[in-house]
Amino acid sequence: MNSKKKVLISGASIAGPTLGFWLAKYGFQVTIVERSKSLRLGGQNLDVRGAGRAVVRMMGVEKEILAANTGEIGLQFVNRNNKVEAEFPAEGGDSFTSEAEILRGDLVNILYKCTKNDVEYVFGKYITGIKQGSDKVEVTFSDNESESFDLLIAADGVRSTTRKLIFGDEPELKFLGLYNAWYTIPRIERDTQWARWYTAPGSRVMVLRPDNHGTIRASFSFLSDDKKYLSQSDNEQKKVLKEKLSGAGWEEERLMKEIDNNNEVYFDGISQVKAPRWFDGRAGMIGDAAYCPTPLTGMGTTLAMVGAYLLAGELSRHDKHEDAFAAYEKRMRPFVEKVQKLPPGVPWLAHPKSKLGVTVVNTAAGLLASRPIKMVSRLFSSKEKDVTKDEVELPIFE
Repeated sequence: MNSKKKVLISGASIAGPTLGFWLAKYGFQVTIVERSKSLRLGGQNLDVRGAGRAVVRMMGVEKEILAANTGEIGLQFVNRNNKVEAEFPAEGGDSFTSEAEILRGDLVNILYKCTKNDVEYVFGKYITGIKQGSDKVEVTFSDNESESFDLLIAADGVRSTTRKLIFGDEPELKFLGLYNAWYTIPRIERDTQWARWYTAPGSRVMVLRPDNHGTIRASFSFLSDDKKYLSQSDNEQKKVLKEKLSGAGWEEERLMKEIDNNNEVYFDGISQVKAPRWFDGRAGMIGDAAYCPTPLTGMGTTLAMVGAYLLAGELSRHDKHEDAFAAYEKRMRPFVEKVQKLPPGVPWLAHPKSKLGVTVVNTAAGLLASRPIKMVSRLFSSKEKDVTKDEVELPIFE
């Protein structure tokens, strides 16, 4: 019986707890192990769209997610003098801002609250070894304790350490030549409820977004093919960020100052995960660990939640995990491949090198904002891929 199966999930962010919710509902015994000593409640804006909205609706948390909206009313493109060049309100047909715009930490907390009574959470531990047998997978943890489970699922993010234990170097981490830094900064008088996008010469972009906690979520991105930044220390990465910010204009000095004042600057190279298979024996992976589409798509959260729902459902209706994994991949892989296909010119189009290129970007944004049908996301990301539930089958599992 499925109800007797023990499942270990690595990662307590979004994909992991969502999978835990549905597995527990179907009678599985679920444990989620998380490397951090507590929930990681930091992070930037996420949105739950398309089929993801259908999943949270079935989980009974849609209203709570909408109530935790960041309060962002839309996106403004500004020049170095903070003059608005283009404006895209949230209610627009193709807006940068989603109705279900929520901070990552708020969503993590909502998912934790709705699963903590049915799922065992173990914080401050991570997986260091995996030994698969014909009927069990034995897992060794960072405290040298070992335990056997029927199944193991990695849901610990784009740089998953559990993925490497299962698949080695088989999955490809495809770097897109774009770096991004995210951090939270104090709100000041000139900040509004609009998100503000500033494009600087030198292939640099700054975005400031309001939140519902009285602060501002800042991001700074730049193009570079140099992979050495990924292996640098936090202090070295902060130095790189300040060097790249230098001369950018607009909120340059403010963002530089807050880099030094902030202990939680998340800096990473934007990459997609391309994996020829998602399962090996009794172990597998979902979410960003398996098929990260990058933040450029606006679909990472939706892929994580839809994937979790479908995997739990297939496991609930197949006696053999091999059959469940095969059925899941047949449903999920076409959806993933569609989302991961970035439009031509992304991310380079939104990161022009010259002053002329910046002028072209702002002029194009102004023209798009004036059109009856807004098309901002077609130019600056691939968020127009608001894949609806009709484009991936969401069966009702009993």
